[in-house]
Amino acid sequence: MDKLSELSVFVQVADSGSYAGAGRALGITPSAVGKTIVRLEEQLEVRLFHRNTRNITLTAEGAQFLDRCRVIMDAVAVAERELAMSRRALRGKLRISVPLVNRVWNRVLLSFTTAHPELELDINYTNRLVDMVEEGFDVALRIGALKDSGLRARRIGTFRLVLVAAPDYLSRCGMPAGLDDLELHDCLRSRNASSCLLYPWPLGPDHLQRSARLRTRLVVDHNEMLLAAVLGGAGIACIPEFWARDHVEDGTLRILLPDDTVNSREVSAVWPGGRVSSPKVTALVNHLAAHLPAALSPRSTALRKDEACDL
Repeated sequence: MDKLSELSVFVQVADSGSYAGAGRALGITPSAVGKTIVRLEEQLEVRLFHRNTRNITLTAEGAQFLDRCRVIMDAVAVAERELAMSRRALRGKLRISVPLVNRVWNRVLLSFTTAHPELELDINYTNRLVDMVEEGFDVALRIGALKDSGLRARRIGTFRLVLVAAPDYLSRCGMPAGLDDLELHDCLRSRNASSCLLYPWPLGPDHLQRSARLRTRLVVDHNEMLLAAVLGGAGIACIPEFWARDHVEDGTLRILLPDDTVNSREVSAVWPGGRVSSPKVTALVNHLAAHLPAALSPRSTALRKDEACDL
């Protein structure tokens, strides 16, 4: 008999109060139950039950061991239920909140719908911090440090912000040699959709003070417009590297001061708490964890020119 089966017998004896009762519940003989308990006590080198001709009761050590065993058995039951549910086809609607991101993220979400054709995804794109419960979202992708909100969370991956400019702008206004030079340039900024505050740039230990001194020419709340402006030579922008990657590779953008702007941003999936997650939520979070990190990396095969679908 394996260890898990032995623990199951022990828990059943404690619940039934007798070998005979445990045997009936488990479909084995009272003798087999008794031998299992004796073997378990020998392995643990502790007495689990007080026995006499009339009843059987837990020892103090047995009661403590029972608490631990219940946790184990409950975890096994939860795992079995989740596995059983995961084998069924996912159906129904899954409502997701996603930041305003680029097409490589969209490909990851699209591949999830392809894998689960009976599931309907309702995707809401916003940089606003949504109220998961109040607004009825099943899952949200969030960037940055998470607040203690009572939500369950899983870290999906990381990316970095980069300063970029077009060669045309740099030929007209010069290449900044250091962080101090940024104050002489036109800066294209982004705004937090929830707080309405400008996002600081990753400009070293005193990044807040340096960011406050930047000469702002444009403020937006969507990186699509920021990217269009910087590609048009309007100034210097700070954007996620996955937005800039293809343009850096084809030479239409250049990364500036990489050694002075070292940083990292986390991407996490969050969902309302509960002992057992919905199979739809579990499947989506696992899919994101498996595929989104490649889309966030500086060099990625997540977006290939020969892919059939172009979002």
